[in-house]
Amino acid sequence: MSKEIHTTINEYLPLRDVVFQILRQSILHGELKPGERLMEIHLAERLGVSRTPIREAIRKLELEGLVVMIPHRGAAVASITEKDLKDVLEVRLTLEILAGEVACERITPELLEELKKAGKEFGRLKETEDVNFLAEADVRFHEIIYAATENARLITILNNLREQMYRYRLEYLKDKGSHERLCQEHQEIYAAIKNGDKKAVGAAICKHIDNQKAAILAGIREQQV
Repeated sequence: MSKEIHTTINEYLPLRDVVFQILRQSILHGELKPGERLMEIHLAERLGVSRTPIREAIRKLELEGLVVMIPHRGAAVASITEKDLKDVLEVRLTLEILAGEVACERITPELLEELKKAGKEFGRLKETEDVNFLAEADVRFHEIIYAATENARLITILNNLREQMYRYRLEYLKDKGSHERLCQEHQEIYAAIKNGDKKAVGAAICKHIDNQKAAILAGIREQQV
């Protein structure tokens, strides 16, 4: 069992939701590793709660595909598989392109300036050793594009996919060779949105996600050897 579990608690949430969010973020941020067993009694002791909210959280995590039930062993963190990655990116690609195209029409000068700054901030941090810090900078860049759509339902869906992608994003960013490429891709996306060029933004986002997909798949296959 990993020793580091982030336990910041929102006192306004029901306990079962607090436990769910703690375990969910621990999985997404890699504090609980793929394949690691989730033993109710140990988790309950670590978080200072009863086993009931732990059990409820594990059930919800199973529905999200972050936890699997293994016969005779119990719950474990789901491994990162090729099928999972392809499924998530298939949906994300379509919706990211949609968001980029809508942003071409609706982005405000203020958000365009924020997008420019977010791209530069990622470039400034590209040499950092803290992968989580870099991932947050990458997330920020994409969140500005989502906000520019002014479409609450689209933003909600994309944010959910972003959470599901967090584990994959961390694996990608561990490869320092990807950082300069990501900077260039962010610049291409920014320029296309600035110019209101839907075709260019679609092509830039497609390249951005395809490169991510290829790199993570290569990592998954390497681990399987």
